[in-house]
Amino acid sequence: MKKKPVSVEKRSEDASGPVVATRERIVRAASRLMQRQGYDGTGIKQISAEASATLGSVYHFFPGGKLELAVEAIRRGDMEFIDALRAVFDEEKDPADAIVLLTRRLADGLRGSDWMDGCPITTTALGASGRFPDIQAAASEAFTRWHLLVFDRLCEAGIDEDDARALAHTVIGTLEGAELTAQVTRSSAPLEAAGRHLARLIASFRGAPVERV
Repeated sequence: MKKKPVSVEKRSEDASGPVVATRERIVRAASRLMQRQGYDGTGIKQISAEASATLGSVYHFFPGGKLELAVEAIRRGDMEFIDALRAVFDEEKDPADAIVLLTRRLADGLRGSDWMDGCPITTTALGASGRFPDIQAAASEAFTRWHLLVFDRLCEAGIDEDDARALAHTVIGTLEGAELTAQVTRSSAPLEAAGRHLARLIASFRGAPVERV
């Protein structure tokens, strides 16, 4: 793609920057608050204050209010975890090693947030998905994408498709449970154990030597 002249780029940034920044601040605030407090525990005024935005701005960008923001927050969390998954699979070609690296990074993230920032999807969706189909659908789509990404990498590693499909469910489900347990117990041990055992499980499907990691 041909690069625009610097002067044109600058004018474009000046024109769109403040609008994009405001919307992004609102989404980030909603995602962070709902990740920590859940849907019911987060109010639209709190989101507005956290984002340093007026209520008018919040409703301008999200006329559907808190429900629309919750869906957007889930989508943001979805893409953040997709990025995390892609990063470890790109760094470690062996999916077993990639999952160990992922659990370490999840543990580091939890520890760095003082055990506050767990999965951005489940905290928002639990307790609300049964009442709000849009939230349920967004969360379901997120888990489907995560499963598909893991499934694809397992298949690339030579694992049979049927096994890879079931194993991908096991990986995502185990990571979710381990992250929640680590958050509640304020300990990285559940994630570290999950990483070790998932690695051994993946290695067993590949027929590779099972190493203690």
